[in-house]
Amino acid sequence: MNSPVNNLLKQLIHLEKTNATPIYIQAAQQIINAIQRGYLTEGDWLPGTRTFSELFNINRNTVVAIYDELASQGWVEIIPNKGTCVLVPEQKTVAIKATSQRIDQAREYAKTTGFHFKTSLNLASTHETSDKKYRVTDGQPDLRLHPTHQFSKWYSASMKRKSLISKWNQTSQTLFSAFEVQLCNYLNATRGFHIKSHNLMSTRSIEMSLYIVSQVLLQPNDVVLVGDLSNYAANMIFQQSGATIKTIPIDDDGIDVEYIRKHFIKNTIRCVYVCAHRHYPTTRALSAERRLQLMQLAKEYQFAIIEDDFDYDFQFDGSAMLPMASSDANGVIIYLGKLGQSLFPSFQTGFVVAPENLIQEAKNYLKILDSQGDLIQEQMLSELIYEGEIHRLIKKNIIIYKERRDFLCECLRKHFKQQIRWEKPSGGLALWLQFEPKISLVKLAQHAEQLDLFLPKTILYQDKNTCSIRFGFGDLNEEEIEVIVKKLREAYSSVLNNLNT
Repeated sequence: MNSPVNNLLKQLIHLEKTNATPIYIQAAQQIINAIQRGYLTEGDWLPGTRTFSELFNINRNTVVAIYDELASQGWVEIIPNKGTCVLVPEQKTVAIKATSQRIDQAREYAKTTGFHFKTSLNLASTHETSDKKYRVTDGQPDLRLHPTHQFSKWYSASMKRKSLISKWNQTSQTLFSAFEVQLCNYLNATRGFHIKSHNLMSTRSIEMSLYIVSQVLLQPNDVVLVGDLSNYAANMIFQQSGATIKTIPIDDDGIDVEYIRKHFIKNTIRCVYVCAHRHYPTTRALSAERRLQLMQLAKEYQFAIIEDDFDYDFQFDGSAMLPMASSDANGVIIYLGKLGQSLFPSFQTGFVVAPENLIQEAKNYLKILDSQGDLIQEQMLSELIYEGEIHRLIKKNIIIYKERRDFLCECLRKHFKQQIRWEKPSGGLALWLQFEPKISLVKLAQHAEQLDLFLPKTILYQDKNTCSIRFGFGDLNEEEIEVIVKKLREAYSSVLNNLNT
């Protein structure tokens, strides 16, 4: 007659010989799972190797491997001439998921809550995945340009700094970190600011910056004005804060400031969201005249301006126009930016520049979201700023991105001729492509997918007046650009042919 342990093992263990995981690992994982759940307790004797092999119709050597695996992890003790006894090792708190479970299924973690909670449509993910070889983004930097070899040295050097541990264990309150001081100096030198460290807050990303600013600034039903076509990620953040988003027209000079004056009255607008250099997604630059008009209107109507300068580092032709915040004497502008866009995303950082009282409040939110921060990243970026490496990386990559922009324009002229319109922006990592005649962009994406080219929905813009794509070229080399433009042309022709038949 089988012992109780044998019967229990027959119920708990299910071996799948077609599974890529070796049989002995499957069995060991499931026995560990049974010990952790309390089905097997300390002092229980597992069946002998011959009995175990007969129970599960496996080779005896496999059973030996199972028991050796359990013993090596401290779950059993193999006693010569006596047997294999279950132990309960100390500090084994992390459950190992068994390959298959039977009676344990009643104790699997619940898939849904036993209570009601409010879900947010505003935060529905826009991320799309695809297995296609080629993909067009909305304008991301090329991570292949990241100086991996140099960075490994810089990172290692930062890790070895004796001051690092003392900074982590620091209990006394210091006014500002070395990174904040260096970043402040860098922004003053590159963006024409005259700020001090108390006007600055660094965050993990520009999206975190905008989220914190929205929490500080916005109340439910506050009116936020954005461009007629605007940054979808920013809109999600504003809507999640309970704000009411209203759109204003965009023309060749950026947002129409006069439209705001004609259609809104004083104290009805909470803030206006603008992109400092190139409007997202159209790449239209906000003219100097419009900038002055907007700043004057903000003072008169008493609303805030959120100036998002997400692509300041990528200026190819001429000098970048200084941010509006660099000449803000009335404290109406909240400036958002990025540092380190030529680096891997984990080494990039966002920042906020604003009057001191708003920064103090924003930092209270930051302490809740990210009280620890990343001292290694900050120390390394401080040194890269001080030694001029950040500036050199930007200059080096700008040459490459400019060549890619110009090559893309040549390919578009060659393959599309007059059927597509665009204006070459002075900077940034994307072109705004407008199709003539208009087609269904959804069908274009479908035909492109058949050609191994993925066009995510977030780059497609279509309504009764618009048929455009925000075509990011920054993360594509010249060979990839040429292949993608050819495939896009082929997909476009297929859609046109279907329209004409």
